[in-house]
Amino acid sequence: MLNPLSINCLVLALLCTWALCNAQSDSDSPKIQLRLAGEKRKHYEGRVEVLYDGEWGTVCDDDFSIYAAQVVCRELGFMDAVSWLPSAKYGRGEGRIWLDNLHCTGSEKSLAQCESNGFGVSDCKHSEDVGVVCSQKRIPGFNFNVNNVDHGLNVQVEDVRIRATYSNRKRIPITEGFVEVKDGGKWRQICSEEWTQMNSRVICGMYGFPDEKNINIRPYKLLAKRRKKNYWGFSVNCTGNEADLSDCKLGREIELRGNNTCRKGMPTVVSCMPGRGFAPSVSIGFRKAYRVEQPLVRLRGGALIGEGRVEVLKNGEWGTVCDDKWNIRAATVVCRELGFGSAKEALSGAKMGQGIGSVHMNEVECSGFEKSLTECHFNRDSVGCSHEEDAAVKCNVPAMGFNTRLRLSGGRNPSEGRVEVLAERNGSLVWGTVCSDSWGTMEAMVVCRQLGLGFANHAFQETWYWQGDSSSQAVVMSGVRCSGTEMTLDQCLHHGKHVICPNGGGRFAAGVSCTLTAPDLVLSAQVVEQTTYLEDRPLYALQCAQEERCLSTTSDNADPTSYRRLLRFSSQIHNNGLSDFRPRASPHSWVWHECHRHYHSMEVFTYYDLLSLNGTKVAEGHKASFCLEDTYCDEGIQKRYECANFGSQGITVGCWDTYRHDIDCQWIDITDVKPGDYILQVVINPNYEVAESDYTNNVMKCRSRYDGHRIWTYNCHIGETNALRTHFLL
Repeated sequence: MLNPLSINCLVLALLCTWALCNAQSDSDSPKIQLRLAGEKRKHYEGRVEVLYDGEWGTVCDDDFSIYAAQVVCRELGFMDAVSWLPSAKYGRGEGRIWLDNLHCTGSEKSLAQCESNGFGVSDCKHSEDVGVVCSQKRIPGFNFNVNNVDHGLNVQVEDVRIRATYSNRKRIPITEGFVEVKDGGKWRQICSEEWTQMNSRVICGMYGFPDEKNINIRPYKLLAKRRKKNYWGFSVNCTGNEADLSDCKLGREIELRGNNTCRKGMPTVVSCMPGRGFAPSVSIGFRKAYRVEQPLVRLRGGALIGEGRVEVLKNGEWGTVCDDKWNIRAATVVCRELGFGSAKEALSGAKMGQGIGSVHMNEVECSGFEKSLTECHFNRDSVGCSHEEDAAVKCNVPAMGFNTRLRLSGGRNPSEGRVEVLAERNGSLVWGTVCSDSWGTMEAMVVCRQLGLGFANHAFQETWYWQGDSSSQAVVMSGVRCSGTEMTLDQCLHHGKHVICPNGGGRFAAGVSCTLTAPDLVLSAQVVEQTTYLEDRPLYALQCAQEERCLSTTSDNADPTSYRRLLRFSSQIHNNGLSDFRPRASPHSWVWHECHRHYHSMEVFTYYDLLSLNGTKVAEGHKASFCLEDTYCDEGIQKRYECANFGSQGITVGCWDTYRHDIDCQWIDITDVKPGDYILQVVINPNYEVAESDYTNNVMKCRSRYDGHRIWTYNCHIGETNALRTHFLL
């Protein structure tokens, strides 16, 4: 029988053996290094690549698990893994497939400690390369392995900032200051010895600026001498076309003097050039800001500033870009061209809604230094590309403090509420309400965008039913009229300091509700062009239409046996957005029309106008939403809205509502129009009753020639065209 002393010695021996085995196991594990690679990715996600025996290779997705992903992410300095993706979702890698049939418990310190077939033993192809998505949060104080910088280790730090001097901290936006990185939980300066202009370009891009500019470093040098410094021990090597510092390579270890000082330099300083829309003042905006003459690229359908579907102008027609080979480098060219910084994300698969018209560019490949996307190499043949593959971007935007001057209060959730503005009154800043006179969807759209909440869902002119006492707050803004393109509410037309609000604030304070997705209605120009014709009908057969004001006013006193000449056509209206189009009014407030025996969910859904060539209206019609429903849908999409049995009304994403040429009010009454050349114009949702992601495609125009007996309609187009603009050559 063992005595207690013997038992203690035995336990101690076992513990020592276990610790020794574990230590030996750690030391016996092959030395590897990991990185995330691939296209269409952020810095915390990508294809898993392993450096082993001096060669980079990939990992097969066979038996891969979230536990293996956790090991990968922690080895790279991230707190945890969010998910993993099989089948080369980040593109196919090259070289060896180092690891296959990985079995990890999640507690391993390195992927090399997980069970596998052994390094280089695999029956996989690169179509099975695995990828991971890590949490964005870094491990505080994580010490990155910098022994293999020659093999292309990327910069890995917890955070980056531009630290402005005290005198510049109140400037908006902050465009210059010391560059600092957060590593090991502490902010550190970067020695300027090997700092380059390309490094500055990348930093500026991260902060929403399209380019860097020269700076007088003398005052910064004087300031640095008086400050205590804590340098980061490495240099950075950027080529200038990276979207983020994490995409740059880690340079050599910098030799620092005693007291952690830079031998031949000082703390790095950058100065950035803002885009025109973000310049600190009007003069800088026009003189010193980054400028592009007549950009040939625009963004559409984005919920926030600096994001949207990429559209390109060619031969006077706006078209889209196919997402084949679309990557962060091409997206960054777009962002910089439009006065933003580098791209946060390159989106594919029509993530910002489907465009219309032609697909102008395919397989775009950029170096990253082009001034315009149109300078990049691309395939002129877009055969096989559809609008389901429209490319989009999310850009880095300067910190303008937009959401510090505006807020929502009293709503049921953070995305709705009474609009309150920070304004100066009697020498102090106070929060006040906005008068709801003339308050509508366009004004609400600007508020939601300014707060980073997306699109407007509703614009409220009465907010008494929300929490809080708005009657005690002063009205500080009135007469607000927005075009919808402004970045902030104070950029809209308004009364200024002379507030005029007849109804007062209180219960009539303006309010909004916001949403990150919106519908986008587009009329088929081709259907209109192909179905236009004239019909003469006796007035007595048009009583219902006359009751609903679908005829010219001259019909009011006309002989019932007289004829009206009607310009008829069909309209097919698609919802290309990311959410269903629903009438603003709730069903209980829909108007019943006895003559046609149906509800009008929107009193005016479209305007039909015949214009002279100088834009003067010569005949008009309007179309109430007889019934919004899904007539047809794309393959795989289920109809949701049907008018039968007084059902719910709307148009589902990917569906369209068709109004045939032979139904009442689907016309313009041209009885009084003289022969000549005209413009046929159709406007959908003309009063902006329902918020959409893009209103520019709500207008369709056609050329029309009327000889008194027949009419020809031709050259129909949607939205804006400008044949006088400079176009790129294909």
